Amino acid sequence: MHRPLLPGDRPSTGKLPALGVLGGGQLGRMFLHAAQQMGFETAVLDPDPASPAGRVAHVHIQQGYLETSGLEDLADASLAVTTEFENVPASALQALAKRLPVAPSADAVAVCQHRAREKAFFASAGIPCAPFASLESEADVAAASGRAELFPGLLKTATLGYDGKGQCTVQSPADLPAAWASLGQAPCVLERRLPLKLECSVVVARGRDGTCVHLPVQQNLHRNGILAVTQVPAPGLSPAQAGEAVAAAERIAAALDYVGVLCVEFFILDDGSLVANEMAPRPHNSGHYSMDACDVSQFELQVRTLAGLPLTPPRQHSPAVMLNLLGDLWFPAGPEQPARTPDWAGVLALPGARLHLYGKSEARPGRKMGHLNIVGVDPSTVRSVALQACALLGLPAF
Repeated sequence: MHRPLLPGDRPSTGKLPALGVLGGGQLGRMFLHAAQQMGFETAVLDPDPASPAGRVAHVHIQQGYLETSGLEDLADASLAVTTEFENVPASALQALAKRLPVAPSADAVAVCQHRAREKAFFASAGIPCAPFASLESEADVAAASGRAELFPGLLKTATLGYDGKGQCTVQSPADLPAAWASLGQAPCVLERRLPLKLECSVVVARGRDGTCVHLPVQQNLHRNGILAVTQVPAPGLSPAQAGEAVAAAERIAAALDYVGVLCVEFFILDDGSLVANEMAPRPHNSGHYSMDACDVSQFELQVRTLAGLPLTPPRQHSPAVMLNLLGDLWFPAGPEQPARTPDWAGVLALPGARLHLYGKSEARPGRKMGHLNIVGVDPSTVRSVALQACALLGLPAF
């Protein structure tokens, strides 16, 4: 892209300045809201007629990600395309890149969507991560069983795993064959379980010219493998640790020659050291607080990187807590009972509460239905209000 896309431009092709996205989930929806707020037309490719992003797009192409006609229609409707989830086929991004700018690139996404490639990339970039082994055959399982430094460990499928899915704990070498069988003997990564003090993440945005900006470091709490709470500023991190995490995330983005928004998740170990866990080539759940606590959200950063617009460093103007809202909240009496609407009126009566629901047609246990941002004048006040929200919604305290 030799010149930025500007809202209101009509290029020589006659197209409106439409920004396209592969994927119709909530991340795509929030990207589209940011693009539309800035004056851009929008287009979505997603086969679900009721997809959250498809319902708010100017153009919704209801076809699969590998259907040639759907990709051609998206290219016809767009001047640049991004993705809202890492499991989109890299070949779809490659096909689109032959016709128009695509960010992030297929090569970068391919690294992020395969755990073995991701771990190997961290190592090549000089970023510490947990000891690991790739398992694709019985011989690999036997070899890994002989490496004491990998146990106790976590066995994760190499692809398509998210929110705690596709993984299991392996306490000893003797348990590994059965654990691998339980995951269908699919290609996997075995990584050592590390003594964790806390988890954090960094959202960076990198332009085609190499300019890189970042959101403040986020401290995260997961429950059952799913992000539950994000706090910013991160209460458990020292300034030195936060700086190390930012530097590592920016080094990763540069090594990938990345264009777009990238989230890198880190572990802080009991000894205070930092290791990389995984990365997502898109906006991330832990960056949602930026919609209400920063002057530039992660979704506006995604718009700016895709359109080639200037990247200004985001400024956090308010401390924030983000609470993830899963479909379980609609079933306080259990999943077999009728769904009930949570007490949104009570929640919205709290000072600084900002509710974001994703427009999904049906609540289901474990399904991400929305998030609640709490902002305020200082971290202690924000945490106090967030705990009140947890009590109203039946969420555990943190």
